[in-house]
Amino acid sequence: MDIITIDFETYYDKAFSLSKLTTEQYVRSPYFEVIGAAIKLNDSETVWISGTFNELKNYMRNNYDWEGSAVLAHNTLFDGSILSWVFDIHPKLYIDTLCMARALHGVEAGGSLKALAAMYDIGEKGDEVLNALGKHRADFTEEELSRYGDYCVNDVELTYRLFNIFRRNRKFPERELKIIDMTLRMFIDPVLELDWMRLEGHLEVLKLQKDKLLEECGVDKDSLMSNPKFAAALQTLGVTPPTKISIRTGKEAFAFAKNDEGFKALQEHEDSRVQALHAARVGLKSTLEETRTERFLDIAMRGALPVPIKYYAAHTGRWGGSDRINLQNLPSRGTNAKVLKSCIVAPTGYTLIQADSAQIEARVLAWLAQQEDLVLAFTRGEDVYKKMAAVIYTKEEGEITDQERFVGKSVILGCGYGMGADKFRAQLQGFGTELSEKEAKRIVSVYRETNENIVGLWKEAQNCLMHMYQGYESTLGRAGVLEVVPNLTAIKLPSELMMYYTDLTADDTDKGPQFSYKTREGYIKLYGGKVTENVCQAIARCIMAEQMLQIAKKYRVLLTVHDSVVCCVRDTEVEEAATYVDSCMRFTPHWAEGLPVRGDVETGKNYGECVKWKPKL
Repeated sequence: MDIITIDFETYYDKAFSLSKLTTEQYVRSPYFEVIGAAIKLNDSETVWISGTFNELKNYMRNNYDWEGSAVLAHNTLFDGSILSWVFDIHPKLYIDTLCMARALHGVEAGGSLKALAAMYDIGEKGDEVLNALGKHRADFTEEELSRYGDYCVNDVELTYRLFNIFRRNRKFPERELKIIDMTLRMFIDPVLELDWMRLEGHLEVLKLQKDKLLEECGVDKDSLMSNPKFAAALQTLGVTPPTKISIRTGKEAFAFAKNDEGFKALQEHEDSRVQALHAARVGLKSTLEETRTERFLDIAMRGALPVPIKYYAAHTGRWGGSDRINLQNLPSRGTNAKVLKSCIVAPTGYTLIQADSAQIEARVLAWLAQQEDLVLAFTRGEDVYKKMAAVIYTKEEGEITDQERFVGKSVILGCGYGMGADKFRAQLQGFGTELSEKEAKRIVSVYRETNENIVGLWKEAQNCLMHMYQGYESTLGRAGVLEVVPNLTAIKLPSELMMYYTDLTADDTDKGPQFSYKTREGYIKLYGGKVTENVCQAIARCIMAEQMLQIAKKYRVLLTVHDSVVCCVRDTEVEEAATYVDSCMRFTPHWAEGLPVRGDVETGKNYGECVKWKPKL
């Protein structure tokens, strides 16, 4: 397959740029203008072209076989969108060195073309783009346009060199290239639509709710600056106020400062009323949900919804939100639960199929730790939450109440990475379930006694940290799944990519060494339970990616959120497609033999109101 490396240069000014607008807003704007493009076919000389829209389109269509080629760029989300939305050009495959760099170096490393060129010593990225501020193509002199062309050609050459280094020297996995392509197409070739009428109604409701909220809480905006009153207002909505240890007094205090993590989390709370309180406290005019609804409305006026999912966004390799629309965090509970999700709809004549990988992390954890009784229960399709509750409350499974089963579920899903009694108690309190300190300790203790191999995995992970720090060989979990690479302070995943613990350090404490590793936000503490969580999430991601590739053999994957997949099929194909997707969600890669996985499949006309699918007998 031919590889066409491309880089577009486009008009921008102080107000109209990617620093001010989303990619979707920028490229779909009537003010958008392509100044020129540099194009390289395989190893041939890179050419610079500039001209009118028709001149550019005719040149590209007449000189390249796009449909049979792979397109390569650095940040292909941008250049691919221009090809698709502006020039109606759709290549066979999309490749992106920015995506590849995140996977190869970890998300904490710099991914700009300038940084990568310096890292690999392959040349220097220019700065001619700075001279193009506010200049349309007609404003360039011939000499200026030539210099701009040289700058663009250099970017293409750097991108192509990087790709060859990543592919040949770094041996980037071929399967991951397919996953990159699948992820980019969610945005570049959009299918999902937005219900603008419902969005307008939702926006009006949000604004009315916000005005009523402060009155219902019995406070005004000025009163919200009082910590006790703000805490009381949160409690009226069922939210436990976030706290921290005061540096000045050493005592517990409310974490209501602008940069406190617990306070910032309120901005993205699933209950829009909580968002409104946060917005009022910090003096914002709109809540996050209002802003997101307005953005959805804005997109709906221009066309289908480009789904901005970032490939390898997290340390564990999972996908994340992008382009200022975090589809990974749409509300699912609270007053306005699922409204935004319900505004994402299938085109006329089509139906959405959503498949969620059921209990994937809990299954991976049991399998990786070789907790065989739990693995067997998952394999048999038994109610593992009820089984856990039966042990906790020393009852027969048939006697377990819904509330007791909920506690069993919370233990299975929450305590698998070493969560202590205090945190477990606070977690249940957040869901409206009160436990005494003594009872919380007892339940956590029962979980650990029942799942000795899982506890053993935490200890093995702690030893693994010490061995990595000291540069010794080590093992972690079921044989043949993970490879510890001490000289890189990394763990090699089944995807053949590394999960790095950059600049791993150890501080002496009374309880032994306290490990931490470097991120862009500073050093993060690390311990056996956290490493266990990391590898289980990373393995779950590897499995999800494999399952998505299986689905993509017949149906395009249009969205992935956490452990779920969404695709879109003709109304006449729903039964056949749901059956196929269900089989794909039960697929296990060759390296995961014995891991029992399954999916919960739903169908519907919009994303928020899908209902459980049952196969016809």
